[in-house]
Amino acid sequence: MIDINGMAHVILTVTQFEQAHRFYSALLPEFGMTKVNDGPDFLYHVGARTAIGIRRCDPEFADERFEQYRVGLHHLCLRAKSRKDVDETAALAEKLGAKMIRGPEERDWAPEYYYVLFEDPDGIRLEVNHVPGTGLLNSGASFGSADDYIRENGKDVVEQHGE
Repeated sequence: MIDINGMAHVILTVTQFEQAHRFYSALLPEFGMTKVNDGPDFLYHVGARTAIGIRRCDPEFADERFEQYRVGLHHLCLRAKSRKDVDETAALAEKLGAKMIRGPEERDWAPEYYYVLFEDPDGIRLEVNHVPGTGLLNSGASFGSADDYIRENGKDVVEQHGE
């Protein structure tokens, strides 16, 4: 077996680089991340056992906006150490002008799953969650609402809270 130790980094390509730069430059340090690169087209923060890069898109894509159900990234979720951290993330995201999608609230995707979901300036969805213990790896734990993942004709079959 190959021993993976978490996610090393994720790079998000954005159309509104200046707005995203301001947003992530305020958000990521609050997550314990340190800015290690701040160039004209690429911002990179490292810490909290991962790294996040923000990359300016090529000019031919400048009029596009993130679409959650297009091929590629659906959303990025970071794990918090406590429910309080989720609440503080929600307050910070709101202060930074993020579009708030849901939460903070509990859902049944894992035992005591608590999260907030919001969008960056390009509409890329970011989630911060807290699941105590080993979550779905707990003996007897269930995944929760499998119906939450069924779509027909471009629409969720089960209404998502606040979407």
